[in-house]
Amino acid sequence: MGSLDGKVAIVTGAGQGVGQGIALALATEGASVAVLGRTVAKLETTCELIRERGGTAEPFACDVTETETIPAVVEAVVTRFGGVDILVNNAYTGAYGTLLSMSDAAFQKGFRSGPFAAFAFMKACHPHMKARGGGSIVNLVTSAMVRWDPSTYGAYAAAKQALRSLTRTAAAEWGPDGIRANNIAPHALSPGLKRWTEAFPEEAEEFRTTIPLGYIGDCEQDIGRAVVALVGPDMRYLTGATVPLDGGQAYFG
Repeated sequence: MGSLDGKVAIVTGAGQGVGQGIALALATEGASVAVLGRTVAKLETTCELIRERGGTAEPFACDVTETETIPAVVEAVVTRFGGVDILVNNAYTGAYGTLLSMSDAAFQKGFRSGPFAAFAFMKACHPHMKARGGGSIVNLVTSAMVRWDPSTYGAYAAAKQALRSLTRTAAAEWGPDGIRANNIAPHALSPGLKRWTEAFPEEAEEFRTTIPLGYIGDCEQDIGRAVVALVGPDMRYLTGATVPLDGGQAYFG
């Protein structure tokens, strides 16, 4: 018996990295997982990893920047699994760079994939969660929001701050429906970060020393397992919070 037996979870950007780690952890605890992302082959890989453990998962191709398609994706998940209990808005694609070097389109891209997409998923899932007596939403934000020098992270931090505020409002408005909404600010060895650590080992070692716990988090064991705890019954009184999962590196104050 897992702590999430009978639950249905949607995880966006679940084809690799942190999204995949979260999907694996949720499935290991018994949740049926809708694995969402743009690249079907990657989604199938995540589903196969889940099935190898005896879990249940189905892939759903979805580009979250096409927000008008999101309600139909959620309905497809409900048709397949019977409802939705957990929503993890992990997918993000945006731009990095100084403000003066950034086009309007590049700046707006992070908002479309971040708070705009999350808003569409949250609204689409709300009636289904309410019908099942409640649910849990986890939105991914970033320590770049509180970085002492946000240079080149401006668009990223702005989009994630908007998402953080959206989460807090959902927690306030939807609490009476039994729906909790929290943020996590993870730091984990995703494929992109792993490539960077291998290409620049000296810089990576210097970076590692800024983490009090002394290592970069694992996508499943450090981030996914924390999400399991966050959406599970033991954390039922926590909502509207931002939980850093970065080994103590950032100071959220």
